[in-house]
Amino acid sequence: MKLIDPASLGFLLLPFTQALQLPFGIPTAVQGIRSTLGASFKVPEFIKKFADPISTSPLYSLHRSLIEIPSITGNERGVGEWLAGYLMGKNFTVETQTVSGDRINIFAYLGKNRTTYTLVTSHIDTVPPFIPHKATSNTIYGRGSNDAKGSVASQIIAVEELVAEEVITEGDVSLLFVVGEETLGDGMKTANSLGPKWKTVIFGEPTENKLAVGHKGIVMFDIVARGKASHSGYPQLGVNANSHLVEALYKIEHMILPKSDLLGESTINIGLIQGGVATNIISPYASASVLIRLAGDLDETLEVIKKTVHSLPVELRFVGVTYGPQETDHDVENFETIICSYGTDIPNLHGDHKRYLYGPGSIFTAHSDNEYVLKSDLTEAVAGYKRLIRESLWPTKRVPAIIEKVIKEDIIAPVSRSATVGDKSS
Repeated sequence: MKLIDPASLGFLLLPFTQALQLPFGIPTAVQGIRSTLGASFKVPEFIKKFADPISTSPLYSLHRSLIEIPSITGNERGVGEWLAGYLMGKNFTVETQTVSGDRINIFAYLGKNRTTYTLVTSHIDTVPPFIPHKATSNTIYGRGSNDAKGSVASQIIAVEELVAEEVITEGDVSLLFVVGEETLGDGMKTANSLGPKWKTVIFGEPTENKLAVGHKGIVMFDIVARGKASHSGYPQLGVNANSHLVEALYKIEHMILPKSDLLGESTINIGLIQGGVATNIISPYASASVLIRLAGDLDETLEVIKKTVHSLPVELRFVGVTYGPQETDHDVENFETIICSYGTDIPNLHGDHKRYLYGPGSIFTAHSDNEYVLKSDLTEAVAGYKRLIRESLWPTKRVPAIIEKVIKEDIIAPVSRSATVGDKSS
């Protein structure tokens, strides 16, 4: 048996140690061989692919680049500038739109025609904290890997492939990547001033690569109770704000809210409670913040909330974002469907357009300290976005169900009976 020279083995391992950051070094002699060969030395492609499979995939490498740039809401400038440069390098015309301070939206299209039939969009901001990129053989981890940089990367690659396949050209599809979705939606709200109106908008969010039939609305409000401080040994001299707040929250939790056949029940979350000064002082002030994921009618829900606390010594303050349930289009065949209980930028973009909601990853891992997306989900999402884009530009002509029924009963059935009896004309 012929033994392998250690220097030769180390030379072959050089690309692996660099890509995988292995805990051992390469002998100086091997480094010298590499230096002698210089730029003429090319690592074989099969070694590159094995050592760093992310870098050999346009999809996974784009996804990694997006994750590696922190973009917590309010601090999205870095990823926005990088993405603008990437898209310009792919021959897109790119516009940056200032949202606030140095925060920018990215709007991109082919050629000079910024008014397109279809818009493909998602958001580039994430929730805190930043979590660096990490990949295994099947899974990619990191903040935004799922929500929603997985959608951003898959959307871009889908459009790139359709351009390369000469399926779409100038005037067909544009891309919009916004900031601020995770808080107040100020990026998408600002995007309304871009000018163009679209026939179809495809929104990217984690839907497990299923086509959403809709998502719940949001109502956010604070309940404030004011009291009077006194010594806890003499409670009759004060007014306990905590007690008033507890009573109000009990009634809030037991409200009967409007529901929906499509989206199900509304849900109530008392997310934050504050109150009191010390255990030996009757509380002079207390407050709670409540968020309702709304399945039923918005106006009816607001009325129920107001009536619930009307007779109590508390103040009701509606804050933040408020919008009703959102129904989305799901008329493309061969997609599974899903109902979403989270919020999106869909209500923030004005216009009379078809609205599709679709993307890789599960909301169950989004925002978690173990956020991840499967590589296979990213690949599947590229194909899914391509199908949605094609459908938006060239809708499938389907026979309405009632007409199809008439055709089957009046035409197909008689032919079937004739065939059974036999053709007597011969």
